[in-house]
Amino acid sequence: MNYKHTLTGDQLRLVFNGDLIGENNGPELVELVNNTLSKGAKYCLIDIADVRYINSSGIGVLITILTKFRNKGGELFLIQPSEHVKKLLIITKLQAIFNIVDTEEQALSKIK
Repeated sequence: MNYKHTLTGDQLRLVFNGDLIGENNGPELVELVNNTLSKGAKYCLIDIADVRYINSSGIGVLITILTKFRNKGGELFLIQPSEHVKKLLIITKLQAIFNIVDTEEQALSKIK
């Protein structure tokens, strides 16, 4: 999986592309999150529109990131998941835990 990140004020924006397999990118993503939290990040917006597949350790990485932001009084938003990823979140009942939105604008409106 490839990803890009930007930190603007208190918002970390991640854009994922490809398969989210935790073993491949997990430690690197967690380190990035730790660094941005120490710089004052409070919200994480993850665009997963181009994620085709997520394995169990990939889900674990998302939960870890969510927990880290919530422990700092912040929130994580999953933006525009594909139908396949939406089904996975429903089957695992994780749609009740994550804030899932269709657009970045929807996430930003929930922050304010």
